[in-house]
Amino acid sequence: MAIDLKDSGEGEEIIASINTTPLVDVMLVLLIIFLITIPVVVHTHQVVLPKETTTREIIAPQDINLAITKTGSLYWQDQRIDVKALGIKLKTIDGKTVHILIRADANTPYHFIAPILHQCHEAGINTIEFITEPVHSSS
Repeated sequence: MAIDLKDSGEGEEIIASINTTPLVDVMLVLLIIFLITIPVVVHTHQVVLPKETTTREIIAPQDINLAITKTGSLYWQDQRIDVKALGIKLKTIDGKTVHILIRADANTPYHFIAPILHQCHEAGINTIEFITEPVHSSS
């Protein structure tokens, strides 16, 4: 692909430069897109989590109390149980009428709670509640 720079005799000159207008247009569009999207990706929100949630005070007899210690020990009502046995027991109950009430120690790592939540999900349990202690305000 060559450009013939000979005089064609018609009086018009051949322009041998590159038209940069489309390149500038594309670069401006890309610049605008990056300027809009970068603050969205980098921006984080500071969230203050609730200190207490104690709206439910009535516990039905069919509700299941699970207790988790900070060392990961799991208790069904008052009996010690492992996660696999918990999954088997949860599959035998009707998840639409039973609520799971989880009492976890404040220092319990999440990796002890996650398998329990997974077993509840697998068993089709619709309602899982975490029991907390109310924060007493000093007035």
